Amino acid sequence: MRPGQPDMNMILQQAQKMQRQLAAAQEQLAEAEVTGQAGGGLVTVTQTAAGEIRKVTIDPKVVDPEDVETLQDLVMGALADAARAAKELQEQTMGPLAGGLGDMAGGLGLPGLGG
Repeated sequence: MRPGQPDMNMILQQAQKMQRQLAAAQEQLAEAEVTGQAGGGLVTVTQTAAGEIRKVTIDPKVVDPEDVETLQDLVMGALADAARAAKELQEQTMGPLAGGLGDMAGGLGLPGLGG
């Protein structure tokens, strides 16, 4: 190894560690649940942070055969709210890992992977 060159064994160890952390974070996101709502809670959607819908709850007050569009809008709003909550949780969970990859790769001078 020449002076100033990165230690490949250290880089591989860091990459393996990050891979384990990433797998653990993905597993956590697959199990973590978030809830979205619309209409002040008249429609709620529970999903995993990985995007799997687990439950939809609709308050009977919004079930009007004469106004199906409102119910559809509420369901779409609750789905969007749950997706937003899932994305926030993903960013919180995966953000530190993405930053670590950039830091590690940045030390290598690899374009597109860091500073």
